[in-house]
Amino acid sequence: MEPAAITRLLARHSAGEPGAEAELAPLVYAELHAIAERQMRGEREGHSLTPTALLHEAWLRLMPGDLPVLQGRRDFFALAARRMRQVLVDHARRRDADKRGAGQRALTLDGLAEPVAAAVPVDVLALEQALSELEAMDPRKARVVELRWYGGLELEEVAATLAVSRATVQRDWEVARAFLHLRLK
Repeated sequence: MEPAAITRLLARHSAGEPGAEAELAPLVYAELHAIAERQMRGEREGHSLTPTALLHEAWLRLMPGDLPVLQGRRDFFALAARRMRQVLVDHARRRDADKRGAGQRALTLDGLAEPVAAAVPVDVLALEQALSELEAMDPRKARVVELRWYGGLELEEVAATLAVSRATVQRDWEVARAFLHLRLK
């Protein structure tokens, strides 16, 4: 799909044009579903949300009509990834505390590949707390983690979204990963 078409539809939606949301949904669905699948990889086995359910819940939070002004396609998908993260955190908070952590899959902050068996399992709430601490200290580094881990963006895409250099994103990613590793031990 041509990024300009998505940008035009987002502008029409922001302007309150009827039907823009209905035109936008089929154009972005596949990419949003891929983001949801990436986010679900780090969740525990037997999680009650499926990638499709995560996507649909995030869509409801994303499209109420009060969408912030977005610069384009990248901003839209970054916002969608943030909404999915919020859905997962809310879902985890509702879980019974004594069951938290049971059967979780391993999560690695080393990259975007499948989690490795040797990785330490991470509770989504612990990750959210660590990300909140990082955000209080350095919002850009937290945003880099959010865009890379949750959004699945490459370094170049994160750099374009944040309007910084690729080298800056690489440094932020490395520092943020080290911080999160320390907090999650």
